[in-house]
Amino acid sequence: MRSFRFNGSRIVKTGIAIFLTATICLWFGWPPVFAVITAIVTIEPTVSDSIKKGLVRFPASAIGSAFAVFFITLFGNAPITYTLAAVATILACSRLNLHAGLLVATLTSVAMVEVIHDNFLISFFIRLGTTTIGLLVSTAVNMLVFPPNYRTDILKSIQSISERAGSMLEHTFRTILFDGDANLQEDREIVKRLTTEIRKTEKLIHFQRDEASLYPWVRNREAELQMAERQLLFLHNLEFHLDALLRVPLHDIEWTKAERDLIMHAVTALADDLRHSTSYDHEKHQHQLKKITDLFWENSKSVTASDAMHPTLFPPEFTILYELITIYDLVDKFFDPDSVKAAREAEI
Repeated sequence: MRSFRFNGSRIVKTGIAIFLTATICLWFGWPPVFAVITAIVTIEPTVSDSIKKGLVRFPASAIGSAFAVFFITLFGNAPITYTLAAVATILACSRLNLHAGLLVATLTSVAMVEVIHDNFLISFFIRLGTTTIGLLVSTAVNMLVFPPNYRTDILKSIQSISERAGSMLEHTFRTILFDGDANLQEDREIVKRLTTEIRKTEKLIHFQRDEASLYPWVRNREAELQMAERQLLFLHNLEFHLDALLRVPLHDIEWTKAERDLIMHAVTALADDLRHSTSYDHEKHQHQLKKITDLFWENSKSVTASDAMHPTLFPPEFTILYELITIYDLVDKFFDPDSVKAAREAEI
C-alpha cells in the first residue's frame, strides 16, 4: 500500500507538470517536446533533488543543444549528425561531471537534429527556454503538489521491521531449543529481507532530511528523525545478531528441559516487546534479563569447572546465551524512554 501511494503521487505530479509545461510552451509558440522531456525527469523523490539535479540538467541540455546546432550546420540532417551530436554530448557531460543531466542532454541533442531546419541560433535559445520552463514547472509542482513527506512511511517501516524481527526471534529460538535438526534457510532469507527493508528505510530518512531546508515542519521534527535513525541502528544490530544465531551449530546442546523452557519464556516476552511496542515494560524486561544472565554465568562456571580440556571454541550454549543477552540490551535501547520523549516533543 505504501509503495502504491508513493508511485501514485509521482504519476499525478508528472502528469500535472507535463500539462502545465506543454501549455506554457504552446502559449509562447515553442515546441513543447523538449520541455516535456525535461519536466518528466525532473520529478524526483524530493524537492531538494529536483533543484540540485535541475541545476545540472540545464547546462547539460545547453551543451546538447549547442552540439546539435553545430553539427547540423556542418553536415545537415544526416546520420553522422545524430552520431556526433550524441557522442560529443556524452563526452562533454561526462568530462564536466554533469552525469545527472547526461540522458536529457543526449535526448535533446538527438531530437533537435530532426526539428531544426533554419535559424539555428534562434532554435538554440528556444531550446534553452523550453528546458528552463520544464525545470521550473516540474520543480514547482513537486514542491506544491503532494509535497514529499516520508514521516509516516518511516515510522510504519520501523514498526514493521520490529514486528518481523520479533517473530523471527521467537521462531529461531523455538527451532534451536526444541527442533535442532530443522533447516533454518527460511530464517536466513527473512534476515536478508530485513536487511533490505532497513536499507530502504535509511533512504527514506535521507529523503526526509533533504527536505529540511525547504519545509519548516521537517526542521521541527529533527529530533524525531534522530530517534528514528537510532532505532534503525538498533534494528540493524539486532538483525546482525539474529544472523549470528543462525550460524551457531545446534548439535550437542545440553540444556535441561527446565532451562530450555526458561529461555523460551524469556524469548517469547522479548518477541512480544518487539511486536507490541506500546506494551513495553522496562522492569519486566530487566527481570527476564536477570534470569538469562544468571543462566549464562552458571553455564560459564560449568565450562570452567569441567575436568575436560578447555575447548578452543565456545560451547553453543555459551554463544546462544551471549547473543540473547546482547539482543535484550539492544531491545532495551530500542525502547529508550529518552528517544520516545524526544519524538513526542518534536510533535508539539
